[in-house]
Amino acid sequence: MIEINKKFSPISNNDSRYYIVTGGRGSGKSFSVNLLLVLLTYEKGHTILFTRYTLSSAYISIIPEFIQKLEMLDIADHFYITKDEIRNKASGSKIIFRGIKTSSGDQTANLKSLQGVTTFVLDEAEELTNEDTFDKIDLSVRDLEQQNRVILILNPTTKEHWIYNRFFQEKGIQEGTNKTKGNITYIHTTYLDNKENLSESFIKQIEDMKRRRPEKYKHQMLGGWLAKAEGVIFSNWEIGDFKEVGQIVLGQDFGFASDETTLCLTSIDKQNKKIYLKECFYLPRLTTSEIAKLNKQYAGENLIVADSAEPRLITELKAHCNIVPSIKGQGSITYGISLLQDYDLIIDPNSINLIKELNNYSWLEKKSRTPQDAFNHLLDAIRYAVSYQLQNPNRGTYYIS
Repeated sequence: MIEINKKFSPISNNDSRYYIVTGGRGSGKSFSVNLLLVLLTYEKGHTILFTRYTLSSAYISIIPEFIQKLEMLDIADHFYITKDEIRNKASGSKIIFRGIKTSSGDQTANLKSLQGVTTFVLDEAEELTNEDTFDKIDLSVRDLEQQNRVILILNPTTKEHWIYNRFFQEKGIQEGTNKTKGNITYIHTTYLDNKENLSESFIKQIEDMKRRRPEKYKHQMLGGWLAKAEGVIFSNWEIGDFKEVGQIVLGQDFGFASDETTLCLTSIDKQNKKIYLKECFYLPRLTTSEIAKLNKQYAGENLIVADSAEPRLITELKAHCNIVPSIKGQGSITYGISLLQDYDLIIDPNSINLIKELNNYSWLEKKSRTPQDAFNHLLDAIRYAVSYQLQNPNRGTYYIS
């Protein structure tokens, strides 16, 4: 017998429109919500739109999780299952799975035109940084026959996120709340609400984090919102539309093993001291031919300044795109960081991985200005491109051949 945490019961038994489901790792929030969605399909007339900001293949990443729940309940034979849909045979109600951003581009227009959506679920909602995109889909959920629900499931990120501003700060709601206010229901759980489903080794790992890294424990395990990452390097940024001001130069960082290869557009407004940035791609395990194809797609004839650690790779890519290597010298990282700190950084709202890096890229040792070697795949790429354009010829430690 599977029991759902009572904290989630408002999703099925109250009449709110919005359900803000927050929590830390291991809290069981996704499991519980997904299980309630399955049970909701036993009522007639429901079309549940289940989305993530990036969802390349529901059949690989999401539907297996739902199949597991159906099998746990011994009800898998009650459903028709396709690569992007689960439909209840008896009621006809269904869960359809879509990504907001796919390899074909932004799907917002297609999603908001879907007919008869009664429930809109945004999983991993912290990845959606564009509030306008949310509004467009939200406004399309207006079925007259059924209760309309909009469910946001997320691990809290920084307090600069629009979800915190809109649903917590503006409503006067304290984080970690379980209550209903107006047409919004807040549900918050932690691993402490789900300990019976967690392994002993996982619990020990959590207790060790609590002892050694209390701030990390508060954020990751208790689901607390962050004011800023501790020792964050860049605070001089804001979200805004990408503008082409003069020359466009792209930066590229190559991934090794499972690390991501990245490409980012840069446009520098020297007069107003602004740098406009737009993430092109952030993908692991790319082959040389795949990088070449993506570079040509996003860069065209524009110059790419790439990590010089792989000269052979750059030589091969030169046949397909306009690319040069960066040449690094002593102090080049801190020099590049200083250049970026001297400008206002304007981040395209769809650059979710770049925003994540900016929120987490911090000093390992602030006194010696040594940054951590993490959350820097896009930021390194940006450093290459910006240093190429703003380099100090007298410094001699960072230049392009």
